[in-house]
Amino acid sequence: MHARPFANELRVAVAAVREAAALCRSVQSGLGREAMEKKDRSPVTVADFGSQALVCRALAESFLTDPVVAEEDSDALRLAENAPLRARVVSFARRFRTGDDQEILGWIDHGKPAGASGRFWTLDPIDGTKGFLRNEQYAVALALIVDGVIEVAALACPNLPTRAVDASPAGTVFSAVRGQGAWAVPLDLDASPVRVKVSDRDDASTAKFCESVESGHSAHGESASVAALLGIVSPPVRLDSQAKYAVVARGEADIYLRLPTRADYLEKIWDHAAGALVVTEAGGRVTDVAGLPLDFTRGHELSSNRGVVVTNGRLHDRVLDALKTVGVG
Repeated sequence: MHARPFANELRVAVAAVREAAALCRSVQSGLGREAMEKKDRSPVTVADFGSQALVCRALAESFLTDPVVAEEDSDALRLAENAPLRARVVSFARRFRTGDDQEILGWIDHGKPAGASGRFWTLDPIDGTKGFLRNEQYAVALALIVDGVIEVAALACPNLPTRAVDASPAGTVFSAVRGQGAWAVPLDLDASPVRVKVSDRDDASTAKFCESVESGHSAHGESASVAALLGIVSPPVRLDSQAKYAVVARGEADIYLRLPTRADYLEKIWDHAAGALVVTEAGGRVTDVAGLPLDFTRGHELSSNRGVVVTNGRLHDRVLDALKTVGVG
């Protein structure tokens, strides 16, 4: 009996994002929530670096020759003025894996925020850092891309309950392998994965849609115009991170719009790869605002795409038509 394709990659990826999510929770529940600012002024925390260290270590251990395109690097941590932050990153990483300061910084740098081709992983160690800082939604997002095709995804959402109404502890891991469906399992429990599927909603006027909390990440006004054209009266659900992909994948939302806020903005691959495969394998559809598939062959940015449209599939063409009407598509 032949093993399923990418079975080992899936196992390693899911274990890695679980461990990283545990580190993020550890940071969040204790000290170490200090943030410094990157050049784009978005906060980056001890948890971002610690999460990347653990995931990159796991990938290097199992797939040494696979490059990792990740959001962070250790350059800032190596500066003398950031010694206290570096000490915290090392301290939290050591709660999970043994390593000295230079080894842990080296794990972080196994992931570089630059392009790769052929077979490579892409990682956002904390997608939705501001959601993390607010103790709301964030995700550890990891995907394997081979020749521009997303083959494996693991998406840990530590504050997203396994079900919409659920007495179990919050936290869900979503996973997918191309052609094998999308699955969800509680983050904290040893349980069998449950298959997730998008909604079968076909009436656009009753659709539920979600978008980014930050208006700088998505054009809220144009989203509202699209909703009005579709006859949607329910207000959008706003949440951070690729948790938006997750709620579409399991049918709690039908549409996710990430509309460009400026002409020169380019989406990063680590913000979309894992979620895109999970939604697609759940039966949904993911394109840019013009209806083009997301192109993962152009380095670390989606330079041939504008914006992102995610739906349950049934509503996709109507959403694209509405985007054209409002002048976005």
